[in-house]
Amino acid sequence: MNILVVDDEQSILDIIHAYLTAQGHTVYLATNGKQALQLFNDNSVDFIVLDIMLPDVSGWEICENIRRTSSVPIILLTARSNEKDVLKGLQLGADDYIKKPFSPKELLARIATVNRRVSRDDEIKQEKWVFNKGNLIIYPDRMEVNAYGSKIVLTHTEFDLLLIMASNPKHVFSREQLLEKVKGLEATALDRVIDSHIKNLRAKIEENPRKPLYIETVHGAGYRFGVTHEKNTV
Repeated sequence: MNILVVDDEQSILDIIHAYLTAQGHTVYLATNGKQALQLFNDNSVDFIVLDIMLPDVSGWEICENIRRTSSVPIILLTARSNEKDVLKGLQLGADDYIKKPFSPKELLARIATVNRRVSRDDEIKQEKWVFNKGNLIIYPDRMEVNAYGSKIVLTHTEFDLLLIMASNPKHVFSREQLLEKVKGLEATALDRVIDSHIKNLRAKIEENPRKPLYIETVHGAGYRFGVTHEKNTV
């Protein structure tokens, strides 16, 4: 796997590079945002590990830039303990985050968790799910979504959340259940992580995110997919 690692601390880059290459990965290293975007555009990158604080542009800006055209998995590195800073990155499309300091083993485990989700998406048989008279079409096998005639770019986390709920219409999922299903881990992260991804998802697929048709909030309980399949075609 080709992994782009972006951090302005050379010592961190050296440690991550040594550990990931020992696991058989090809690793591209960048110490600033401009270099990171150049490496991403010039190479086939399968995964990005991105520090929020960089000397030229922030990791948030890089994440937002990449998300305009790509759903490549992104894990943020952050030394910040402020919940708002973490949520900002997730709202811009990051799939996960790790707080510094962290061990290389933890990073590798997080990468593997995200990739299991990607592999699971690839294994789903070819079909399309149609909702709301064709205004929402989900292609599980291709990780593609069309909403109101436009192709929508979703992150892996956003797509997994949509797939989980759309495959069980009207079923209410708690935040803890969604976090566990998406990450494959115990729900130890912030509850608002799920809220942040849901907000992003609504902004992308709903005609009016303030009055969602597809992803409904069930107050005190969680979320549910509000419409049923019209047809599934293989």
